[in-house]
Amino acid sequence: MARRARDPRPAGAAGTVAEQLAEGLAGTGGPLRQHVAEGLRDLGAVDLAVYSAVAETPTPSLDEPLRRLSNAANNSGLWLVTAAGLAVARRGAGRRAAVRGTVAIGVTSALVNLAVKSVWSRQRPDRAGVGVPLWRNVRMPTSMSFPSGHAASGFAFAAAIGRDQPWLGVALRFLAATVAYSRVHTGVHYPGDIVVGSLIGEGTGQAVAGLMDRLPRPRRSAPDPETGDPEGSRPTRSPG
Repeated sequence: MARRARDPRPAGAAGTVAEQLAEGLAGTGGPLRQHVAEGLRDLGAVDLAVYSAVAETPTPSLDEPLRRLSNAANNSGLWLVTAAGLAVARRGAGRRAAVRGTVAIGVTSALVNLAVKSVWSRQRPDRAGVGVPLWRNVRMPTSMSFPSGHAASGFAFAAAIGRDQPWLGVALRFLAATVAYSRVHTGVHYPGDIVVGSLIGEGTGQAVAGLMDRLPRPRRSAPDPETGDPEGSRPTRSPG
């Protein structure tokens, strides 16, 4: 007989976001809505089961690196350090990308923390109750669990940077995905939190980058044909 996974939700907590949506649809009637509601309930069950499976799977070689990576991304520190390095290393193009990525983080963080989290008040998992090893633990945030701000910020930054630097964007998305997974591994988020957070971040990052590309760039003066200096910088000669 298969062993039933422990429910990672705190006692008295509301159902998953998928389950809450399913309840809303189920009350509206109609066969199509009922079918969608059943699918959402199944997704909610998968969300909880994956969290429990990750918590119960021994991964001694991954625990410490993922814990450190999760902490490094607190307050978007990992991405801000990356933006600073990019600005220094690549100068003009790097500065534009760094500004674009930083703005994308700011917009995404505001959207997730001020809007979405206030609508979906999902409590954090009971990681002690489900058996997340103590050595994986990072500080449990006091904010709501859905969606993941770490995942949203990481993917927003990667999407904005990748607008005109695709290969760097791919590498940063891989790093963002690892950060997102680390939040489940350390027990502070459900898998559904990071999936939705990643989608929000990707979409917001793309939107911010597109809007910033439409802004007019500062016009640079043409170089003086005689000296090579920007026009207007050549010293004025005294007449006669």
